[in-house]
Amino acid sequence: MNADSGRLSGQVAVVTGASRGIGLAIARRLVADGARVAVTGRRPEALAEAVAALGGPEHAVGVPGRADDATHRAEAVRRVAEAFGPVDILVNNVGINPVHGPLSTLDLAAARKILDVNLLGTLGWVQEVCAAGMADRGGCVVNVSSIAGFTPSPGIAFYGVSKAAVNHLTACLAAELGPTVRVNAVAPAVVKTRFAAALYADREDEVAAAYPLGRLGRPQDVAGAVAFLAGPDAAWITGQTIVLDGGVTLTGRRSG
Repeated sequence: MNADSGRLSGQVAVVTGASRGIGLAIARRLVADGARVAVTGRRPEALAEAVAALGGPEHAVGVPGRADDATHRAEAVRRVAEAFGPVDILVNNVGINPVHGPLSTLDLAAARKILDVNLLGTLGWVQEVCAAGMADRGGCVVNVSSIAGFTPSPGIAFYGVSKAAVNHLTACLAAELGPTVRVNAVAPAVVKTRFAAALYADREDEVAAAYPLGRLGRPQDVAGAVAFLAGPDAAWITGQTIVLDGGVTLTGRRSG
């Protein structure tokens, strides 16, 4: 894969949860802009396919494991440093939502798992790259949140709670890690991925009708915003969560 703009030439990135969907689109865009990346995910076979799609070992390495596993996080940061050098860009894309239903009957073990991955995993990745030198050298972090972190989302409410926490974590980390490290987030509405399919399956036109821009999001929409926040044009932006929603929150209607 040839570099497109060179905006991120010489930069090294880790993108979590990047074997498919939004994470893979982000990794593609970073590589297109000149970065080399480590992509993570739970399935080795899917990661191998992602690495091939990103241009092979010259541009990417894959490190399988669970985002809430501290050993995996340390291995990923070590592997990318051995392959390409120290991490300049961290994209926390991993997110899970294994339950659907009201908070009043939410299984608390599932809630803990959501927090372990979506919130504590995000913090753990930041701690890992900072311990590996980002806090001293400088760099940037982009967390992938959700508009569910801003407005109640029936059925996925605790997922939204975890993402609201990610939004606040983003601001707190930005205040703490500046001026060397910038920390921002993006908060998409419904994006057409396997992860979000239940929110629009068999009724995409109906769901999209709520969006002033007339369509659901695409993984590339998120990737472009992440690449902007990771690049030099965002050098004076930190602590922000940018909403990527096709205008749906302007209407007062729910996105899914």
